[in-house]
Parts: sequence; C-alpha cells; structure tokens
Amino acid sequence: MNEPIQTPPFLSIQQIAKAFAPGIAALRGVDLAVDEGEIVCLLGPSGCGKTTLLRIVTGLEEPDQGRVLLRGQDLAGVPVHRRRFGLMFQEFALFPHKSVGENVAFGLRMLGWPRERVQKRVAEMLELVALSGYQDRSIFELSGGERQRVALARSLAPEPLLLMLDEPLGSLDRTLREELMNELRAILKRVGVTALYVTHDQQEAFAIGDRVVVMNQGLIEQVGPPETVYSQPATLFVARFLGFHNLLPGLVSPERPQEVRTPLGVFRLPREAPPGPCTLLIRPDAVDAPGPASTVRQPAGQLEGRVALRSFRGSVYHMEVVVTGEDGVVYRLRFQAPDRLWRRGGLPVPQVGERVRFLVDGEQLALLPAASDGELGSRG
Repeated sequence: MNEPIQTPPFLSIQQIAKAFAPGIAALRGVDLAVDEGEIVCLLGPSGCGKTTLLRIVTGLEEPDQGRVLLRGQDLAGVPVHRRRFGLMFQEFALFPHKSVGENVAFGLRMLGWPRERVQKRVAEMLELVALSGYQDRSIFELSGGERQRVALARSLAPEPLLLMLDEPLGSLDRTLREELMNELRAILKRVGVTALYVTHDQQEAFAIGDRVVVMNQGLIEQVGPPETVYSQPATLFVARFLGFHNLLPGLVSPERPQEVRTPLGVFRLPREAPPGPCTLLIRPDAVDAPGPASTVRQPAGQLEGRVALRSFRGSVYHMEVVVTGEDGVVYRLRFQAPDRLWRRGGLPVPQVGERVRFLVDGEQLALLPAASDGELGSRG
C-alpha cells in the first residue's frame, strides 16, 4: 500500500542559530513551520531574537546554523531580491519626494511591470487599504495611520510570497493602533498572503495572528492559537509576559487529582491534573464577590485578604490584595474586578486597607510547571 505523499510546509525554519558575539546567542536552535496563508506572530520582549529571526528568513542575515526552506527549497544563497518577500517595518520608509501612488508603484517599476499594469495594481492596492483617490497626494498630507496603510499597500503590491512585518504599528499611538489592528488582519486575510509578524505587544499579537510564537532569549517558549496561549500558558515566562502575576506553588496528590493544595488553601480544578508539584495560576479576572448575586456557581475556593492598592480603570477596578499564606509568606495578588461586581450585590467597593473576600472561578485557573526556588514573583 502506497503511503500518502507529505507536502512540506510552506515555510520551514529548521534549527536556526545565530550569535553576534562569543557567548551571546541571539537564536539557539529555533524550529518553526508556517502554513500557506497563515499569519504567525512572533511575540516577545526586546532582545529575545524575533527580529533576528525575521532578518534571517528575509536573507538580510546569515544564520550560523540551520536552514530556511520555502516550499521545500533551501533558501541558502538566494539573495534578498530574488526571494519575493515583502517587508514592512515600524519606520514606514516612504519616499517623501514621491506621491502616494508613486510610493506604491515603486517596487512594481523596479520589477519592470508595464505602465498600464502598474496603474491598475496601484489603484487595486489603494482601494484595498481604503485610500482610493489618494494617488496624487503628498506623503506630508497623510496622518500616521494613512502612512501605515500606504506602506502596507506598497509591501503587498508586488504580490509577495511571504510578507514580513516588524513592529508595523509601533510608532502609532494606542488609540490608532487599536483601530488598525483589526483592519490589518482583515486586509492580510483578504489578500491571502502568508505573513510573519513581529511584535512585543500581546494584544496586537492576539488580534492579528492565527498562531502566536512566544520567544525568550533566543528560544521558542510556546506556539499556539492566541486563545490557547492565553488560557494555557506553557511556562512561567509565558504567564509573566502575558501579565499574569498570581502564581502560587502547588501540589496535586494522586488521591485527589482534581485538587491543588497551595499556601493559600486548596482549590478545586475543573478537571483532573497529573500528580506532583506545580504552579497554580489564578487569572486576574478569576474572582467574584460572595453572595446571591455571584456568577460563580461552582467556586474553586476563596481568598481573603487586605486591599493594598485600588485603581479605577473605567469598567473595572485593578486591586492588589495582600494575603498571608499558611507558610507565613505574604502574597500580593492582583485582580481585575468589574465595577458591577459590587453594584450587582448592593455592596460598597472595598477601600484601601479594608479586608475583602473573593470567590475563585475554577475555569479561570491554570496549572503550570513547578517553579524553581525564587522564581515566583507574587510574594510580598
């Protein structure tokens, strides 16, 4: 019986390593496969290696080790201009002396496209990015968001096999970034281009990516759909990078696989867990006030402590609650409690210094690998 022929991934990154100085590794054996039409976001702090990886795929840097394959073909020795990859960076790098249309047409003219085809493609791209009729405008007449759209149109115009974006929204203010996140994803999906997208902003990565690749110190910590990475962080680094601080040492016994014992008491898990030491993550939105108005029908447990900090953020209060554990250690837990949580039950919002009791929703708990000594940062 003939075995089915396996098609290689559209883009395959195999054991890529790169060091810019002895003992300082930017990348340490990175493996990643990208499917055609997929948007993959490389997420991580500055210096984690995400931009270096992008530059190696582009051909702007040579790896010390490993291969980059496009549809099974090794790209070693293939110059940048022959890879048919599009690039878009935080600095839009638009030509100030050229009009909007001339900027979008630049790459097409470099490829030798005939004039009529160039004009048609420029009009298509400007319509795609909602800038129809802007062909003759000066770059100086545009807002930051409009310049970003022109840069995207210019990157997409030559029909790249792969589009690579390095912090493309980084120079925009938060409001404009929020507005353009969904637009950018919609445009990339409409075109169907495969994309590698570099960002340090988790909200950006979650909004734009089909998959998120979390990187740290030249290694990949976790790969998965945004929902999975958020709901089930694979490591303590991923949890912390996503802004989770409520991390407690825990232990699951073989006799009670659906419970985890921590210094703050026993919490019931929504499903059985493997026995042994672990780290319990309590998400900041895992709490609810006790009483008949509570939405937690099967609480995993409860927490009681003193409010050390309270900050009103519109629809929610950010709170830091100090809790003393059974081990005598003081834990500072951070929560996001909706304003309606208290109004619903007719309760006053706790003030700084007051004691507060919360119910914990088991669906908002996650188990991570056990931490080494000194690795947990939720202690006071």
